Amino acid sequence: MVKILFVCHGNICRSPMAEFVMKDMVKKAGVADRFEIASCAASREEEGNGIYPPARRELSRHGVAFDANHRARRITQRDLSYYDRIYYMDSRNARYLRQLFPSFDGFLPFLDRDVADPWYSGDFSQTWEDICEGCQRILEELL
Repeated sequence: MVKILFVCHGNICRSPMAEFVMKDMVKKAGVADRFEIASCAASREEEGNGIYPPARRELSRHGVAFDANHRARRITQRDLSYYDRIYYMDSRNARYLRQLFPSFDGFLPFLDRDVADPWYSGDFSQTWEDICEGCQRILEELL
């Protein structure tokens, strides 16, 4: 089983979108039993908060099921040894993760560029496109 963790700043937009898009993709590919997929935050700013409503609407608009009880949580030391692959959404997340865990070098970029942050841009459709592209690349790489 491949255990995947997606990380963004607050765990209310990009990383939960990636979590649920990836879960949807592996289910449709008939390989859901081969993956464990979750998401978390690099910061504590949004701890305990649910998925940001516009992110929920974007997932729903595309027919992707999500856990309405999802609550933002911060990455932990335990996550570093538990998950096989830990993907960050942008270069700011990468810097912050490396500050938090300077001896861990296993963080992976989700894409070869920053994933559009809809918290600042308000453009959830661009984030959707980035998330789908990244999840598809990861799935192809792992299958």
